[in-house]
Amino acid sequence: MTKEFFAEEKGQRLDVFLMERLPDFSRSHIKNLIEKELVKVDGKSGVKAGLSLKIGQKIEVEWREPEKISTAGEDISLNVVYEDGDLLVINKPQGLVVHPCSSTKSGTLVNALLFHVKDLSGINGELRPGIVHRLDKDTSGLLVVAKNDLAHKSLAEQIKNKTARRCYLALVEGYVKENDGRIETFLKRDPKDRKKISVQVDGRIAITDFKVLERFEKCTLMEFSLLTGRTHQIRVQSKFIHHPVVGDKLYGHEIKGLEGQLLHAYKLSFTHPRTGREMCFEAPLPQHFAEYLKKQKKLEIE
Repeated sequence: MTKEFFAEEKGQRLDVFLMERLPDFSRSHIKNLIEKELVKVDGKSGVKAGLSLKIGQKIEVEWREPEKISTAGEDISLNVVYEDGDLLVINKPQGLVVHPCSSTKSGTLVNALLFHVKDLSGINGELRPGIVHRLDKDTSGLLVVAKNDLAHKSLAEQIKNKTARRCYLALVEGYVKENDGRIETFLKRDPKDRKKISVQVDGRIAITDFKVLERFEKCTLMEFSLLTGRTHQIRVQSKFIHHPVVGDKLYGHEIKGLEGQLLHAYKLSFTHPRTGREMCFEAPLPQHFAEYLKKQKKLEIE
């Protein structure tokens, strides 16, 4: 299915233009169409979401009807840290996928939410109701879920404007020399392996602050604070500085006895969308992470 539009305003961003003309599509869905080169401007694909349009340019959007995936509620246990009429804060366990997709059609956080929660924000569509931000399947920790569109828009804006704070604990391979610092890279889908994200000069800016908490003989415990929210951001940037996250099968090395990377979203703070109150939550290390950490031999001399 293809739709055609013509730009009527000089300088408008391509993604903003499409959001106005495709109101049933979420921002993330439009971004996905552009990244998959299903959007053409004057017949050319490979355009950027932030492309500044010229009056009269022809924009073609091609998409296929998505595969039907069940979004029925399922009785899956949830660790609800906080809940009110506008939102929930969930402590997601390692191994739980956030929303249904072509490879995982059920047993997700969304299926659990639909069973336990009466109302969820509809901004991100049928497959991602209430989902403001996500965590990788094998990353544990805190995420906020919106029950209505007011909460969703406010929380998404806070994440975009970097007023919401998301901090992670990670055990990375090797000895990290710097006590703290900032990692800035440009990230994009890897052209050779679509499952991966890689550092590329024409990618999107990704910024992460880090701090060393404790050093061990073979690994380092670190705190990462996201200033942007790119897919696999911490995992890719850890590999980029030659210290991949322990247990990361995709970007590092598989570890016997670990189901995935030792990466935990331990702190989340934001302003409540309705009351304006500052909210801050912390989640302790999950058992598998804590037990692995206890086995590591500390460095006696820094």
